[in-house]
Amino acid sequence: MLRTAGKTHSVLLGLMLLCTGTARAVEEANGTPFDLQGFIDKELLQGSKHVVVPPGRYRVTPKNHQHLALRGLHDVEIVADGVEMICTETTRAISIAECRNVTIRGLTIDYDPLPFTQGRITAISADRLVHEVELFAGYPTAEYAKSFKHEIFRPDTRTLRCEDPPPMRIETVDSRHVRLVFTQGSASDDIRVGDSTVLSAEYAPHGSAGHAIECDSNENVRLESITLYASNCFGFIEHNCSASTYYRCKIDRRPVANDPVQRADARLRSLNADAYHSKQATKGPAYIECSARFMGDDCINICGDYHMVVHSRGNQLRVLAKWGMNIRPDDPVELVAYDGHRLPDAKAVAVQSDGTIRDDERAFIARQHLDENLRTARGDALHRAYAITLDRKVEMERGSLICAANRVGNGFRVEGCDFGNNRSRGILIKASQGRILRNRIEGCWMSAILVSPEYWWLEAGSSNDLRIEGNTITSCRGVPINVQATAGNGEIAACGAHRNITIAANRIDNCARPGIRVTSTSGLHLEKNAMNFLPADQALPGIPRRPWARGGGRVDNDVELIHCDQ
Repeated sequence: MLRTAGKTHSVLLGLMLLCTGTARAVEEANGTPFDLQGFIDKELLQGSKHVVVPPGRYRVTPKNHQHLALRGLHDVEIVADGVEMICTETTRAISIAECRNVTIRGLTIDYDPLPFTQGRITAISADRLVHEVELFAGYPTAEYAKSFKHEIFRPDTRTLRCEDPPPMRIETVDSRHVRLVFTQGSASDDIRVGDSTVLSAEYAPHGSAGHAIECDSNENVRLESITLYASNCFGFIEHNCSASTYYRCKIDRRPVANDPVQRADARLRSLNADAYHSKQATKGPAYIECSARFMGDDCINICGDYHMVVHSRGNQLRVLAKWGMNIRPDDPVELVAYDGHRLPDAKAVAVQSDGTIRDDERAFIARQHLDENLRTARGDALHRAYAITLDRKVEMERGSLICAANRVGNGFRVEGCDFGNNRSRGILIKASQGRILRNRIEGCWMSAILVSPEYWWLEAGSSNDLRIEGNTITSCRGVPINVQATAGNGEIAACGAHRNITIAANRIDNCARPGIRVTSTSGLHLEKNAMNFLPADQALPGIPRRPWARGGGRVDNDVELIHCDQ
């Protein structure tokens, strides 16, 4: 049975005819407007375990901030080959929750209006703090523009011009013109009049929920051959799932030839943020032969949550939960000291509420190198305290970290995928017992493959027993393969944060040295990696190389190793 927002009755989402254009002609050719949610509900209530949705392009209106809701399904396959869902508000396309052994196949998802708008820079002030922008016809008008994920593209190659511009505010001049006012000089002096700019946009009169497809508390859900052309934030996100499979899913900017709306300029962006994002998976996801291009952030991120230790005594810890506490009694826990060294794992014996953040704890957090929401303990971030009893004594300085070691996506697989042309990382991993095999990664503005916990986001954890093998990396601006661990105090973590990492038979082309960087790792195996670097005088433009955190190490032309043993 389907449930939405806690209700057990079926949710019927009305479908609207387009007023103009190609999409209406397609719908009329398909017959009367189609109630997608109602059709699926009816088939399931009749006992069908194999639901086939009639092909067609359908405009869908959301209810409860989602255009389609699937909840509590078991042993069901939904086939949507040739089906396109046009979301009519910039809120979530599909919610899939508490499902087991469910497959969804073949669906294409797009938005009208889009969750971003696009235009051309017509003028730049002498101090470079003001950009005048004319928005292209066919994109959301000025009143819907938002200062989230602002990107600038070259008009000739239609690829990114520079790294993210600094924070700004948007002034509406008229419906087709905006003025972008920056708080500091532009991130790159290379920004030019005539460059294209992309800004997020929001049209959600009934409220907005993030991401295109959200999976929550599912087991063995398979999403196959699903195409996403837009999202207000992430494309696919999962929370608290186990053994998800994403097979031949595709994320890309939509080509002009099949765009249902005529636009004065072809799309430059696909999604506003990450393509595939997994949080707190008990068994990690498998991404097989998927693709992701031209979105506003990472291609893949697999992680858990760190919580901050603010006091320890014996086997008792006082811990501030990142958002909510996901450590449970009997969970194995990873323990990371403030200086970055990794303690032996322990087991949580008991987890109990222990009030809220105290003034001295708040003052300490305010001094840390954390995302603004975490650093200021905004909302529920680092607000609620818990007393965690371990199965042994430990000594942990304030600012140390703890996570549920079985809720970080262990056992993941990323294989045969095609990623790139995005502003951030290609494959970002914070899990263990995983495989990154035979992927192609091109044009990332940061590392193609990054294995690293991140204190900044409190994203866990460290990695054990990992193979990075047979990947092809081309024209990426960060260190192509980067395995690292940086402590809360800014130091590079000691050897042993990561354990048993194999980097083998990868090919790196058209990137700057070093091709591989590894820190803080015991049991490192490097073999048969082929590297063809750019000449030193032809370094790729973009993100400047930053000095690494403090620490000594060995560097040659190809590989940089710090605090490692082999």
